[in-house]
Amino acid sequence: MSTFQPIDCPPEEWESTVYAGLEALLTADDYGISQLANAASFIMDVMSDLNWAGFYIFRGGELVLGPFQGKPACTRISLNRGVCGEAARTLKPMRVGNVDLFPGHIACDAASKSELVIPLHQDGCLKGVLDLDSPILERFRHEEEIFFAKIGHLLSTLVRWEDFPGRK
Repeated sequence: MSTFQPIDCPPEEWESTVYAGLEALLTADDYGISQLANAASFIMDVMSDLNWAGFYIFRGGELVLGPFQGKPACTRISLNRGVCGEAARTLKPMRVGNVDLFPGHIACDAASKSELVIPLHQDGCLKGVLDLDSPILERFRHEEEIFFAKIGHLLSTLVRWEDFPGRK
């Protein structure tokens, strides 16, 4: 197991250290499920004030629960429901400061108060979404949205999406 500890780096180096650490994890294995499982664990470890970090995989016209860290979650989300569905449908990141004010929000964990969802796609072809939830209102800043969009591109590029059964 890696001894990489990105929390212990100076704040000005945090983003580059986290990016490099995640890239190392993704290239250390070539099995998509393992890649996303380690990515969810890594993100949960390096980000403060999260209560859920994980992935939904686009399969059969809907989002299906993939590897995650946190409480049990909804297993299927249609593209016309919730923050994840909206991000997947539009292929645009969604940063919601107060999920209780988002029409159609899906409350898998009542403790969640804010959410950041990053669509994962290659050349406009949806692969899934990265979903981050926090028990703190307005937890995610614009700068984090931009950073996680870069992380989303890394995930979209390095994960072996063909390893997910039934992908269409």
